[in-house]
Formats: sequence, structure tokens, C-alpha cells
Amino acid sequence: MTLSSFNRNEILDRMAGEILDLFIIGGGITGAGIALDATVRGLKVGLADMRDFAGGTSSRSTKLVHGGLRYLKQFEVKIVAEVGKERAIVYENAPHVTSPEKMMLPIYKNGTFGHFSTSLGLKVYDFLAGVKREERRVMLSRDETLKKEPLLKQEGLKGSGYYVEYRTDDARLTLETLKEASDRGALAVNYAKIESLIYDRDKRLTGVRVVDRLTKKEYRIFAKKIVNAAGPWVDTIREQDHSKKGKHLHLTKGVHIVIDGKRFPMKQSVYFDTTNGDKRMIFVIPREGKVYAGTTDTTYSRWPIDPKPTVEDRDYILAAINGMFPSVQLTADDVESSWAGVRPLIQEEGKLPSEISRKDEIFISDSGLISIAGGKLTGYRKMAERVVDEVTNQLHRETGMIYSQCQTVRVPLSGGHFGGSVHYRDFVRKQMQYGMALGLTEREAENLTEKYGTNVAIIFDSIRTNRDAARQYGVTPALLATVQYALHDEMILSPVDYFTRRSGMTLFSIKAARQLAQPVMQFMADQLNWSNEQKNRYAHELEESFNDATPRDVAVDGSGTKIV
Repeated sequence: MTLSSFNRNEILDRMAGEILDLFIIGGGITGAGIALDATVRGLKVGLADMRDFAGGTSSRSTKLVHGGLRYLKQFEVKIVAEVGKERAIVYENAPHVTSPEKMMLPIYKNGTFGHFSTSLGLKVYDFLAGVKREERRVMLSRDETLKKEPLLKQEGLKGSGYYVEYRTDDARLTLETLKEASDRGALAVNYAKIESLIYDRDKRLTGVRVVDRLTKKEYRIFAKKIVNAAGPWVDTIREQDHSKKGKHLHLTKGVHIVIDGKRFPMKQSVYFDTTNGDKRMIFVIPREGKVYAGTTDTTYSRWPIDPKPTVEDRDYILAAINGMFPSVQLTADDVESSWAGVRPLIQEEGKLPSEISRKDEIFISDSGLISIAGGKLTGYRKMAERVVDEVTNQLHRETGMIYSQCQTVRVPLSGGHFGGSVHYRDFVRKQMQYGMALGLTEREAENLTEKYGTNVAIIFDSIRTNRDAARQYGVTPALLATVQYALHDEMILSPVDYFTRRSGMTLFSIKAARQLAQPVMQFMADQLNWSNEQKNRYAHELEESFNDATPRDVAVDGSGTKIV
């Protein structure tokens, strides 16, 4: 069953109408990965998220499927080896949302990394991660480094290490994983909150009470096994289960800012030490005509819904950029947009937020609740494998049923059915011709094909037939096609779902998002039969999301009133 905005009630009815093998709390990348793995192994799977899919941490990362070079500094060899190998698997299964990105690690006199340590570290990194020969690190001289990135600070520069990471669209990676699970039989809904847990007489967990946040209708869903993959809310679910004991989450906040590429015309992705001596490292990455930079790493103790980038966060990253790229002299006015995310790390006493390990861990309570915490985006598939291994082992012991081992190493995600990444570029070239025949520019056709992969045929079909509707709403057929697809195949229920997580426009094209807000919202209102009250509420929510994307300097007058 597709992830359609129009069949949520049917999906919830089906989940409530049978005993599932597995129910998953949370529709971020971890929950999506578990749903796919379990469905491929033949389990009947249900999943619900209290907000949108990827609405939390899974749409607010550095947007890299990377091997975690900084964990090598902390001697986290096992993590580096595992996630390094995983990034290649993610790329093979979804090359339309993951692409190789050349990364530069500058070497400075008296810096954290010397030439020898950088060369050795990157060589170990390549070995542990099983990096392909053509993508292995090379060491660049000072002149070679400046040729690739002329904006770098020249004083004290000795050269650089040059290696490969993988860039991704984290929200779309989550969606493609969940769509593949759904295509294979998983039942999944967003905006459905787990209000309470259901137990039998022996205090064993048997189900959940779910409330659809749109209709307010309540459902009782029963499953043989229940997994808590709620990210920053893992401990909230554990508290409901009365099993939050021993280890617990330590939330940290990461912030990124976006600057127009004309204002910051860097050519090369760079990973560098901040120049203020705090031993943090920052990524600066060109993308879609913009440059984004981050991340911060500070302890976060508030309720983790919609963390906000602060002026202090913004200024910290600007200072880091200006320290490493002194000629650009960026100011707050140059920041077009930003985002903040919360990392659900596992508490380790005596460690700074940036030093806490990104390892994942499974907790099993006396009631049978299986919770997964920690980890990072790159390792989501292995995390899912470990969780589903636990689920199937328990089911085998209890029922004698035999399940297969994990198969997701070679399971393409939705939109990734190219027959292997080696065929990806040929596919893009052929589809671009179809798109251009529909009247798209070469760049438009390429962008759509790269974004939607093998699902782009659905987009092109919509473009063929929606021209009158596009004219009516004052948008291009291509734009309208992406909204139609998001409604019918990606379960958007609010404009924020589309602009922030399905298209990424709030992050990387916020001016265009503001211009398109009204026609997109009107089309969604007509399709989803919104009342005037709903339309006003969603309009306010969207405007708020646009405003939150740009931290503003705030003054306070004598009465305590904030003046922007």
C-alpha cells in the first residue's frame, strides 16, 4: 500500500484489525530501516510517528552518509569500520539520494592534524571503511590545496588530505526507505501519537493506544513485539513503560546555516578545526548554488520538538567560517536559512557533548519493550539489522518460526531500482531526454531525475497531464507534479511537510519557498478538503517554519518586550 495522504484511515484500520508481528514507534531513519528489514524478512509490520516521517533528527543532520573520521581521533575503531562500509551500501542501494563528495582536510602549522598524522589517519580510515581504490585519500601540497580552494586561510597552511565522503538528503533517504518498506507490505502512518502502552495480566507489553492527530480517532493496535525507535523521545516511551533505568539519553543540539554561493563562492567541501581552540570541527559544503556549514554540539535539555537555531549558534558558525576563510567576512545578514537538530546520544559520565560516542545500544525491558538508542544516520541499516535480529530471535524462541537473516545489503530503496549504481548515470541521461521532450530545461530534467530516481516516471506522467491545473494555480507543471507525488506517494499532510522535508526548499531555496507558499497551500487545501480554520492554521505553521529558519538578533526593551 502506497504512502498516500488519502489512505491513512485505511492503513490505521488495517493495523488495528490484526495482530502484527512487529509494531515500531517512530518514523525516523532508524524506524524506517527497521520496517524495511523486518518486512523483507516476512514480518507483518506497522509503524507510527507522532509527527511527520523524518520530522525530528532524521531531517536535521549534516546530510552526510560519512565514515565518521572524527571518531578515529577518539579511537572508536569499530564505529569507523562499520559506518565506513555502510556508506558504500547506502550509495549502492540509493544513488539518487546519496552521492560521493570530495572532502578536504586542511593541514596547518600547530594545528590538530599534522601531515604525517593526517596521511596515516586517512589511510587507516580508507582501510577500515573498505574504500574503493579510486576514492582513496591523496595528500595535496600547499599549492594544490589552494588551487582547489583559493578562499582558505593561507597563513600557516602546509597542505591537505583529500578524501571521499558521501552527501545525502537525509529526509528523502528516510522517505525512500519507508516507501520501499510500504511497497513491500509495511503499514505506516505519520501524525499518529502513541498515547499509552497496553499490557496483559502478566504485565507483558502487547500493544499501543494510538490517536490520529488529524481525526482524533483512537486505535488499539496489538503486536507480538514492539520496538521503541523514537529517537529523542526514546526515554519518554521508556518512562511510560516504567523501564527507564541505568543508561539514559544525553541530548545534544547541532545547528547548520546556509549562505548563498555568490556571497561565499567556495569550490570545495572542507572539514576543518575551528580557529578558536575549542577542538571542534566544522563542515562547509557547497550544494545547489548554496553553501551550508555546521555543526554545533551543545547539551540540549529542553523538550526536543522543533529545536531552534539561536543567534549564538549562528555567530559561532560564522566565526568558524571567517576564521578559516578570512577574505569572505560573512555577517548575520548573509545567513539565508538554518536548521537545528537534536542527537539522542547515550549518556557517558565525564565526557563533553562532542566526545560522547555515537554507538547504538538496544535496551530490553521486563515488559518486553525493545528500545534502540544512540547511533548515527550512516549506520541506520546495521542498527535495524541488530534490532530485527533480536525481534526474530525472540519470535523463534516463542513460536518456533524460522526467519531469514538480514537481506538489506542488496535491497534497493524506493527510486533506487537502477540494477546497481553503475547504471545510475545512464539512467539519468535517458530520463533527461524524456523530461526535455516535455518542455523542461536540461537542468530541470536532471534535477527531477536525480531527486526521484526510478520514480521520476510518475513525475513526468503528471507533467504531461497537469498543465491546465498548473496554470490555474500559477505554478509550473513540474512543481505541481512534485506536490501531487508528495500527496499520493509520500503522505504529506501540511505545507511544512512539503517545503521542509519533501523538497528541502525551506533549507536551500527559502526565497522561492516563500513565493510558492500560497499556491501550493491552496492546491493542498483543495485536494485535502481543508476547512478555513485548517488552512489558516497551516498557513501560520508554514510562516513560523520560515521565520524559525533564520535566527534573528533580538533586543529587549525596558519592559522585557522583545524587539526584532
